[in-house]
Amino acid sequence: MSDKKPFRFSLQSFNTESPRSWRNLISKTEGLGYSTFFLADHVLSPGPALESTFHPPQMLAAVPAIAMALEQTSTLRVGCRVFCNDYRHPVVLAKEAATMDYLSEGRLEFGIGAGWIGAEYQAIGLPFDEFPERFSRFAEFVHAYKEFMSGEALEIAGQSINWSGFHGTPTPAQTPHPPLMIGGGSKKILTFAGEQADIVSLNFNNRAGMLGPDGMNSGLAGATAKKIDWVRQGAGERFEDIELEIGAYNTIITDHQQATAAAIGDALGMSAQDILDHPHCLIGSIDFICEQLLQRRETYGISYIAVLDDGENNMVESFAPVVERLAGK
Repeated sequence: MSDKKPFRFSLQSFNTESPRSWRNLISKTEGLGYSTFFLADHVLSPGPALESTFHPPQMLAAVPAIAMALEQTSTLRVGCRVFCNDYRHPVVLAKEAATMDYLSEGRLEFGIGAGWIGAEYQAIGLPFDEFPERFSRFAEFVHAYKEFMSGEALEIAGQSINWSGFHGTPTPAQTPHPPLMIGGGSKKILTFAGEQADIVSLNFNNRAGMLGPDGMNSGLAGATAKKIDWVRQGAGERFEDIELEIGAYNTIITDHQQATAAAIGDALGMSAQDILDHPHCLIGSIDFICEQLLQRRETYGISYIAVLDDGENNMVESFAPVVERLAGK
């Protein structure tokens, strides 16, 4: 990649053992130089519905936790990676986003996706429509979000959004709107993201509705390169303006790289090398991980990296040397 964007790093977390621990995690994230703190947008707590998805439980609701993190900090960007479009009334979500950006003086990052965990929809009593219907609602919201943030009079007559006779308020601090992140792993989502997003979050194709080998296979090196081609097709001339982001969901700082990769690979039916080359994995020493991130930016153009702090792995501190070495460079 000839035009490399500087590295940014985010910490994603959504569980905590206490309010004090949560506040401490946010303060550490800001103090250690991370660009952004992200929530996620799932509602299931432990139980049969969640167990069928192999997804970690999410304790905290995204919007109030984002608002709290913004209030507690002064430089840290905060957002959701990513909101599920179907879980809120569209105008409520747009107004909440505008309000958080306005009150934080421009530190919100706004992520949105079409939704993918069918078991979660079912557990909370929402119809899990086929993907074309969910995509249509999602695409309508993306356009409506931008119109709401403009502050102009709203006259939208769509299939799922019908707004008229009012203006979007408050006007967000960031113009034309808080950076829009679109996350997904399918061709349709990523092509659309290329057309519309400021940040594209490259994810698994979660067509199975659960985490596991199918998703991991959809994120292998070759599949990731294909996803970036889809983004490029949608973006056209604006591709160089897009920030490519990825979640390094398997980030392990270790001196036992091969054994660790082999153990993960065995569980997923992959080779150790597949795991080490996997764009969603960072396994090895700090030096190795830094070099690998530089190589991946050269190969893919990915410069924005999310790591997950699950409340027990202390990722905020263990990954901090990588942040110190590469952030902004």
